[in-house]
Amino acid sequence: MKSIKPKRTDPVLFPKPSDETAIIRRLSLVSIIGNTILSAFKMAAGITGHSGAMISDSIHSFSDVFTTLIAWIFVRISKKAPDENHPYGHDRFECAASLILGFILLLTGISIGKAGIQTILSGSYHQLSSPGIIALVAAILSITVKEAMFWYTRHYALLIRSSAFMADAWHHRSDAFSSVGSLLGIGGAICGFPVLDPAASVLICLFIIKAAWDILKDSLVKMLDTSCGKEYEKKLECFIASQKDVLCIDMLRSRMFGSKIYIDLEIGVDAGKSLYEAHEIAERVHSNVEKTFPDIKHIMIHVNPADTGEGACQ
Repeated sequence: MKSIKPKRTDPVLFPKPSDETAIIRRLSLVSIIGNTILSAFKMAAGITGHSGAMISDSIHSFSDVFTTLIAWIFVRISKKAPDENHPYGHDRFECAASLILGFILLLTGISIGKAGIQTILSGSYHQLSSPGIIALVAAILSITVKEAMFWYTRHYALLIRSSAFMADAWHHRSDAFSSVGSLLGIGGAICGFPVLDPAASVLICLFIIKAAWDILKDSLVKMLDTSCGKEYEKKLECFIASQKDVLCIDMLRSRMFGSKIYIDLEIGVDAGKSLYEAHEIAERVHSNVEKTFPDIKHIMIHVNPADTGEGACQ
C-alpha cells in the first residue's frame, strides 16, 4: 500500500508559534508586500475606472504599509530584555505603537469622509463619469484579500499576544469593510446613481473611525494600569487558593502593563512555619501561577502569618 506523506505547512508563511521573531518578521513582510501590490492595483483601477471611492480605498490600503512598519518597529523594541533604564521591560512600547496606529487610522478616516461630504454638498457628483467594471473588480478583490490578511494577522497576533499587530489586523478588517462600501457605491454609480460613489467614501469613513476608536481605547486601558477585571481575578484567586499550604488570600491586585499582566498578592500561611518554609511556599505559588497563566509576566508575593483554621477563595 502506498503511504501518504503528511502535508507540510510552509514555514515562511506559517512559522512555528514558538518562534516570535519569525512571526513578527513574516507578519510584517506579508502585510507590506500585500498592501503595496493591492493599493497600487486599487489606485490604478480607481483612476482608470473613474471611481473616487476606489481611490479613497486605495489610500486607506496604502496607509496600512506605514502602520505595519510602525507595528514592526515598536513590537521589536517591546521584546527587548529589561535594562537599567527600563527595569520592568519594554512592553508598553506596544501600547505606544497602537496609539500611533489608532491616530493614523482616525486621521485617514476623517480625510476620506471630508472629501466625500464636500463632493456631495457641492453637487458635482452629477458631473462624475460612471465608474468602470475594473473598479468593481478591484473592490471584490480587495474584500477577499484584506479579509484573508485580517485572519492571518489576527491568528499570529493572538499567539504572540501582540496588541500592536492586533491593531494592524483590525486595520486590515477596516479596509475590507471600506471595500464593501466601495463595492456598493461603485455598483450604485454604474446603475445610474452617481451620488452613491462619494456616499460610499462617507460610509468608509465611519468604519475607519470606529476601528480607530476601538484601537485607541484598548491602548489607553493598557497604559493606565487598568485591572484585568473581577472575572479574571476570581479565576486566579481560586487557583492560588488551591495551592498546597496556602491558607488564605489577604489581597490580590492585577494590572495590565502593555500586553502583559502584573500581579500583587498577599497570602496567608501557617504562622508556625519557618521563614525558609514560607519562602518555599511563595516560590512554589509564584512558579505555578506564571506557568499556568502565560499572560502574567510577574507576580509579587507577600507572605502573612495565618491561623490554620482560616480558609480561602470564599
